[in-house]
Amino acid sequence: MKTLSNEITINLAGDADVSVKAFIAPIAHTAGNFHKKWDALANLRAAEPKKQYSTSIFRGFLPAEAVSVGECWKIKQACVQELLKQLHPNPSLEMRAEMYGMEAAKGLWACLRAYNDQLVHIVFRIHAEFALTDGWFTPSQFAGHLIIDRAQETLVFFQMHLPPGTLNFDVNWETTLEGWDAPRWITDCGYCSQMELRAGTQDVLQGAEFTKIITQEEAERLLIQQFYKSQRINWVSLEEALEMAPAQQKPVHVISLDGPLADEAC
Repeated sequence: MKTLSNEITINLAGDADVSVKAFIAPIAHTAGNFHKKWDALANLRAAEPKKQYSTSIFRGFLPAEAVSVGECWKIKQACVQELLKQLHPNPSLEMRAEMYGMEAAKGLWACLRAYNDQLVHIVFRIHAEFALTDGWFTPSQFAGHLIIDRAQETLVFFQMHLPPGTLNFDVNWETTLEGWDAPRWITDCGYCSQMELRAGTQDVLQGAEFTKIITQEEAERLLIQQFYKSQRINWVSLEEALEMAPAQQKPVHVISLDGPLADEAC
């Protein structure tokens, strides 16, 4: 198939083994101290700290057709489901909030950030959660990088991690507290300093000059728009809105939020 001059095809060859390391740091903070009261959360650790995979599993992150820098595509669910089991044996890509009629972002999207004759840099974003004993653990998101050697068609670096943040996960626990006559669902949020899958090294990016490239921030913006329609709005500050409203003869609608619009942390 003929491709445009700014489009490239991306491939991973062979079935060589790739060693992936998994990390989950002990949770040191939750707003309601669930990490001290709930054993499943207090003892949350990587199911398999180290595991070998065939290169073929990472082909699920690649586009089926030629793509250009800044173009997004869907990642195959099966490969992500298998990788997430290294962190926890019960991952789900179907966000549980939807079962209760609540809005939740789900999906698996990747974006071509940069390439040259030697390297391809793909960034991606995944939303998933884990079924714990008597509850659920919902990361704000999993962000990731995939670096490929174009000439050898080999994996150079892979990372899928929970980004840092003041609060970067949400939990729901079904339990019976003192004075309750039956179990109820209660919610908390907290911070996990590391939840990550990693293979290889990203040192090759240092000093690399790319033929085509967008910034990491731009790639993340393109990805987030695949999950949240609110991110497609041209937001302005309140001060700007108050100046623009009289000139455009439009009202200003003010909304108060107690959680983020751009992830599943709360």
